[in-house]
This record gives sequence, C-alpha cells and structure tokens, in this order.
Amino acid sequence: MKKNFPRSLQTIVIALLAIGVVALALGGYLTSLSNLVNQTIVGAQTWVSTRYLAVIDFLTVPRDVASLRQRNAELEAEVARLQTQVIGLQQQVTETQILSALVDFARASPENTYKAATVIGRDPSPFLRYVILNIGSNDGIRRGMPVVTDQGLVGRVDAVTADAARVQLITDPASAVNVSLQNSKTEAMLVGSITGNLSLDMISQDVTVQPGDVVLTSGLGGGYPPNLLVGQVVSVRKLDYELFQQAAVQPIVNYDQIQFVLIITNFKPVDIAPLIPTAAP
Repeated sequence: MKKNFPRSLQTIVIALLAIGVVALALGGYLTSLSNLVNQTIVGAQTWVSTRYLAVIDFLTVPRDVASLRQRNAELEAEVARLQTQVIGLQQQVTETQILSALVDFARASPENTYKAATVIGRDPSPFLRYVILNIGSNDGIRRGMPVVTDQGLVGRVDAVTADAARVQLITDPASAVNVSLQNSKTEAMLVGSITGNLSLDMISQDVTVQPGDVVLTSGLGGGYPPNLLVGQVVSVRKLDYELFQQAAVQPIVNYDQIQFVLIITNFKPVDIAPLIPTAAP
C-alpha cells in the first residue's frame, strides 16, 4: 500500500496538472506562451533552412554555371549555323531571281542568241571599268560581242582567252557608244569617264532634250545592235556659244553589283574605221 499510494498520488497530480493546463489553454491564458514557443520554433527552422539552402547553393552553383556556359556556347554555335544557312538561302534566292530575269529577257528578244556568263573579277584600277567573265573562246566568245543584263546594256567583249573574257563597261573612259534619244528622235554619243559617270555629247543645239528622256543604242557605227536600253537623262547642259549641248545620263544597270550577264553571240560588230575619212596631214 505504501508503494502504490505515491504512484496514485503522482497520477492524480499529473491529471490535475493536465486538466489545469487544458483549462488555462481554453481560457486563453496560454496564448502568449504558445506564440512565443511557436516563434522560437519557426525561427529555429528558418535558420536551419537558410543555412541548408546556402550549403546546397554553394555545392551546386559551380556545376550549374559550367552547365549554363556550355549550353550558351551550344546555342551561340547553333545561331551562327542558322545565320550562315539563312545568308546562303538568301543568296540562292537572289541568284535564282537574277537568272530567271535573264531567261525572261532572252525569251523576249528571240532574234538574238545569248550565252550566260558569271562575273569572276573586276579591274583593280580606279581609272578603268572592266569585268572578267568565266567563259571564253572555247565557248564561242569573240571580241566585240555585246554584253547585256535583263536591265540593259553592260558593254562589249574587249579581250578573250580560252576560258575567260574581259568586258569593257560603257562607263569606261575609253568607251563610246552611238545612242539615240527615244523621245526626241535624235542621235548622240554616249561616253564614259574616269569617275564612272555617263554623259551624252554631240547633241545638236536645236534638239530639245529633257530630264527623263530614255537613251537607247542606235546601231550606228556597227558596234552594238540597236534599241538596247542604256539609261535616262538626268540633267542637260546647254550654252549658246557652244556648238553642241551635253547631258548627264543615269545608267539603268548597277555596274558595281553585276553578277550574271548575257553575251549576244550572234551579233557581228562591223569595223567602219577604214571607211571614215580622215583629215590630210
């Protein structure tokens, strides 16, 4: 009995304490203590969680950075490859459009026979205007053959080897082309210059020339077939004390960006120089 009594007393005391705590809790007397305990527990958990995440970041960030750098390098290489592919496709589209335009031009002028060629070089001199083509005498190309694009006149073959041809552009200082003004029905001489500009000389003073007049080859002189488009008049210089008036011409062809041309192979230039009278010495 002596041993059991204390145990019963302990049980009763514990039960009374529990009932008392429950009563205090239900009465709201333990709210402050509960909040304090919760805040302490939450703070401890937050501290532990922060330190844990910091350790994890410290251990994993270098690996992630290396992975991101590798991925970034892969993406940059892919972008460069796609850009190269896009440029190549754009160039193919441009070349296809140019070749298609040349084919349409050839079909529109069935009286001439054409051979297509690619520009593979340009004269390095700033004072000369020549381009080099990738076909020559082995392909039937001869000196004096006119060269055109779908837009208009380019020049004529000046020299030929077995597999290449040199073309003198009409913008060359030594170039002279007999032309006619479509609107005024008059002839003139189209000459090049060191700067690459085109001008009309030998225009009679009694002829009305206006900006916008279309310039075509006349066929006179035997160097070019007639009615090849050259350009348009952009300005006129007319002085009363001069025998002839002059005009500046805007070429229809962009000679700095020529890639493909057509050579008129069935045209035979006529050399009329021996027939032109010269002054006696």
